Amino acid sequence: MEDRRAAARSRLPLVALVLVPVMFQVAIVATRHIRLALVPRFGALFKLGFVLASALTHWSIYGGMLLVFALTLRPGHEPLITAIARRMHGAMPDELASYTRRVTIAWCCFFAAQLATSISLFVFAPLVVWSFFVNILDLPLVLGMFAAEYMVRRRCLKDPPRHSLSAILNMIADVRKTRTGTAGVR
Repeated sequence: MEDRRAAARSRLPLVALVLVPVMFQVAIVATRHIRLALVPRFGALFKLGFVLASALTHWSIYGGMLLVFALTLRPGHEPLITAIARRMHGAMPDELASYTRRVTIAWCCFFAAQLATSISLFVFAPLVVWSFFVNILDLPLVLGMFAAEYMVRRRCLKDPPRHSLSAILNMIADVRKTRTGTAGVR
């Protein structure tokens, strides 16, 4: 019984990752007839809350990721994907180091495109269209980027490294634990 509860708790973040954006999209679509105005009315404030939560979350995540990845591309720094690969593989051939630098650049381009598209749609498109991009297409686009990178890796590298998603997530969790000083503590 406890195993079932633990399994259900471990799936909760994934369910929230999918359901919360869908709920935000539904709320924004359902209030499309309500205009955002300077005069505060309940309906307008309700809609404004969902719009601001979606916008600030999306822009903060992609702006932050762009900044983190881009800062590692400066001269004298190791690109983030290269550092992750080095942690997983140890010593790396030059081919893999070069490839991982290009992947870091590709992710920077993806983050910048997400941010630019979101801001452009927010300013120039109907709010429902922007919300669909931010709340519904976001996760499929990220998964598409991972899939595209995987296909390119298999094509460009002679012997591409293969790791399960769980191995990569465990490695990231280990890095986080060692940085916060909680390694081994549960």
